[in-house]
Amino acid sequence: MNDIKYKRILLKLSGEALTSKSGFGIDVAEAETIAGRIKEVHEMGVEVAVVIGAGNIWRGKQGLQRGMDRATADYMGMLGTVMNALIVMDALERAGVYTRVMSAIEMRAIAEPYIRRRAIRHLEKGRVVIFSAGTGNPYFSTDTAAALRATEIGADVVIKATKVDGVYDSDPKQNSAATKFDNMTHLDFLSRRLTVMDSTAVTLCMENNLPILVLNFWDTTALTNALRGEPIGTLVSD
Repeated sequence: MNDIKYKRILLKLSGEALTSKSGFGIDVAEAETIAGRIKEVHEMGVEVAVVIGAGNIWRGKQGLQRGMDRATADYMGMLGTVMNALIVMDALERAGVYTRVMSAIEMRAIAEPYIRRRAIRHLEKGRVVIFSAGTGNPYFSTDTAAALRATEIGADVVIKATKVDGVYDSDPKQNSAATKFDNMTHLDFLSRRLTVMDSTAVTLCMENNLPILVLNFWDTTALTNALRGEPIGTLVSD
């Protein structure tokens, strides 16, 4: 544990992380892969909290384009995050990792209501905590929910899980000459209008001096090496 740089982390996953090649729905095998990555980190002695998006189940933009009410679309997305949280919880517990799902919208039959002190206690007891239903309010993304929960529980870092190895000045999949940033400030991230993470979330992290680490979650060694302090991905900090 002495060689671990970050003792408590908030892992932000997109809903698309749970999809198969179709890009939609929930793939149990992908949930098991995610659980395996989290278990590896958990066994290092790191306290792990997770926030998952819902883009694999519901994309509110489709509804908004047809004139749907924004709040309704956002609430549907929040419910989608609960479904994703449950499949990851199931995969983790089948892997032998004690897990708790906490929801910002009360649904006591399937998740605990979010209470900050209780969440911290779960982490201290060695349980993985999955925060679902966003912030419980419309008009806020799950990126912002991740930044908020990370701040509340005193996380050392927000880890933004992506399929690329950091932040670039343009899309590396479309531009082979794109330049990768190893380090940058929150303000630089915001001034460049980068879309890796929601600007509200980055601003919240900046105001609370909370670093963001963007890395390739599907690189089998990236997360564990980053937690040991190796220069992996892009570190956004002040």
